[in-house]
Amino acid sequence: MADTPLGDKPRADFRRNPWTGLAVMMTVALPAGWLAACSTKEPPPPPAPMRPAAPAAAPRPAPSPNAARSWDEYRLRAAQKLVSANPAITYTGSVPEPLLAIPVLSVELNGDGSISKIEVMRYPSQAKDTTQIAIDAVRRAAPFGDVSRLPKPWKYVETFLFDESRKFKPVTLDR
Repeated sequence: MADTPLGDKPRADFRRNPWTGLAVMMTVALPAGWLAACSTKEPPPPPAPMRPAAPAAAPRPAPSPNAARSWDEYRLRAAQKLVSANPAITYTGSVPEPLLAIPVLSVELNGDGSISKIEVMRYPSQAKDTTQIAIDAVRRAAPFGDVSRLPKPWKYVETFLFDESRKFKPVTLDR
């Protein structure tokens, strides 16, 4: 073999002898593979011991998203419920002149919005039967919704504006 530019050692010609490349590979790659296969990896840590879950606290009832935040808001919702629960005996248009009767009721409530007591604050001088119509309408519309978060006393007053056909409109809806 002729002298090589790197020194006086002959250079292997892989094109002529394919076994030379195989020998180099066996000397370098095979021991590296054996070392990799023989190396031991640390086993993964054991899973953390399972702890019993802490007992969940009893859920506190959240206030209803529809809960009224003031007595004015509550009165408005109660008046709307009065009209929707009594469609045959209510009107929502303008208040006619003259009115037939104007009874006024005080409605005392339980914390859940059910009726505790109804008291007549004002009896009309004529068409006295409209007072009972108003009382019955309030009973049909109840319960009016939770009042437990509103200040006591849990009571509101509603005035009923009756027209000549004995249909009413809560004065709260006329404001």
